[in-house]
Amino acid sequence: MNPARRNPRSSGLRTAAASAAAVALAATGLAALPSSASAAADGIVVQYRTSASGASADQSEPWLKVRNAGSASVPLSGVKVRYYFKADSPSAAYRFACSWAVKGCANITGTFGTLANPTATADRYLEIGFTAGAGSLAPGADTGDMQLRFHQSSWASLVQSDDYSFGPDRTAYGDWSKVTAHVSGATVWGEAPGGNGPTDPPDPTDPPGDAPTLFDDFDYSSHTDPRIGANGWSVRSNSGGPGVPGATWDPANVTFASQSGNSVMNLETSTAGTGASTEHTEILTKSMKFKNGTYASRVKFSDAPRSGPDGDRIVQTFFTINDLKAPMADDYAEYDFEYLPNGGWGEPANILYTTSWETYRPDPWEAVNAHSEVRASYAGWHDLVVTIDDHRITYYVDGQHFGTHGAAYLPERPMSINFNQWLIDLQGQPSTTPRAYDQQVDYVLHVKDQVLTPAQVNAMVGAYRGAGTSFEDTVPAG
Repeated sequence: MNPARRNPRSSGLRTAAASAAAVALAATGLAALPSSASAAADGIVVQYRTSASGASADQSEPWLKVRNAGSASVPLSGVKVRYYFKADSPSAAYRFACSWAVKGCANITGTFGTLANPTATADRYLEIGFTAGAGSLAPGADTGDMQLRFHQSSWASLVQSDDYSFGPDRTAYGDWSKVTAHVSGATVWGEAPGGNGPTDPPDPTDPPGDAPTLFDDFDYSSHTDPRIGANGWSVRSNSGGPGVPGATWDPANVTFASQSGNSVMNLETSTAGTGASTEHTEILTKSMKFKNGTYASRVKFSDAPRSGPDGDRIVQTFFTINDLKAPMADDYAEYDFEYLPNGGWGEPANILYTTSWETYRPDPWEAVNAHSEVRASYAGWHDLVVTIDDHRITYYVDGQHFGTHGAAYLPERPMSINFNQWLIDLQGQPSTTPRAYDQQVDYVLHVKDQVLTPAQVNAMVGAYRGAGTSFEDTVPAG
C-alpha cells in the first residue's frame, strides 16, 4: 500500500492438477442454475419512478420496485438491477444511499460499474443487489418502495437529462425497460444501452489450459520457514506507511495453522493506543511480475478484535500494486480489496471498497481512481476475485459481480501481490488497553493473461488441492 494512504474512493503435479481442473470445471458446468430457477426469474419486472425530475439535481433519485410476475418464488439475493447513466466527467466518483425501503435499507446494496461500450447516454451504471435478509418474492409479490439515490462524491450538481435510465416524466411507478434486471448473469428484464448486453461468460466446462500460474496454499510452519522466501514471498519488517506513524511491521505476526484440513495464514495487527505500541502486518511477493489475468484469494475479514476493546479504524486487504516512480506517474497501478470493519476515511461504519488506481500525488494529495463499495458487514470468509484484460477491471465477491472499472485504469507495468492489515489512525479507539485484530488467508491464485469465472477459480483451487499441490509458480519473471 502507498505510504500516504488515503480515502479511495492481485512436472507431474502440474499435469495432475490440470487434469483434475478439467474434471472439476466440467462438474461446475453441471452445477449451473437449475432450469426452474431460471424460469422463475423470467417473470421479474422492474418498475421505476423518480422524485428528482429536474434536468440537473444535487442527486439522482431512482426509486424502484421489483415485481415477480412469474409462477414460482424468486430469491432476491440472486437478483441484480442496473440503472444506467452518463458520468458528469471521466474522473467523477459517485456515492450510493438508500433513504427508505420496505425490505429495509440494510438488505439493499448499491455498487457502481463502468460500461464496456460507452454510449452518448451511458458510460456508468448503478447496480442494486439484495442480501439474504431481503428474502424471496412470491408469485405476484413485489419489493415495495426502494427509495434510492446517488450523488457525486464532491456533491457537485449532476446532469440527469443525458442519462439513459432517467425518466423525467415518471413521477408514479410503472414498468420501465430502461432499467435491467439480471439473474446469474442473464438479463431477464429490460434493455441495456446499445452494445452493452450481457456478454457470454466463458463456458465453465472449458479448462483454462496450461497458462502460467501462481498458486499458494500457505502451507508453512512459521514466518521463518525458508520456503516462504524460496517461494517468492517477503514478510515485511521495514518501517514506514501506510498507517499509524511510529508503528512497526512485525514479521512474527504472520503465523500459520490448520483449519478444516487446509493451512491458513493469519495476519495479526495490534495496538495499545500509541504509535510505538502499534504493530502492522504485511506479506507480499518479492517480484513485480503480475499484470493481466485473474487474481483470487479466500480471505476472512473480522469485525471485532480477537482480544481487547473494539473500534479501531483497521484496514484488511488483498491487492496488487507497483511503485509510484514520480507524483502522478501514468505507469502506476494498484487494484484493491479493502475492508474497513469500523469505518474510516470519512465512513462511520463497515464498508468494503474495490478500487482501481491510475495514479496519485501524495503532497498535495491528488488521486485518479475508480471505486465501488458496499456499506455492510463482511465478517467471515469471502472469495475475492479480480480480473484484468485489455478493456476493463472486474471485481467479484463470493461469485457475485461487485464492480467494473474501465480501460483508463488498466496497468502499464507488472505488479506485486500483497496482503496487509493496518490501522489508519488511532482516533477510532483512544483506549490504551491492548487489543489485537486478525485477518486470515486460505490461498492465493493468479492465472496470467486469462479471465476466469469465479466458478473456474474454485475448480482450479480444488484441483490443486486434490492433486496435493500446495505451491506452484510458473509465471515468468518480468
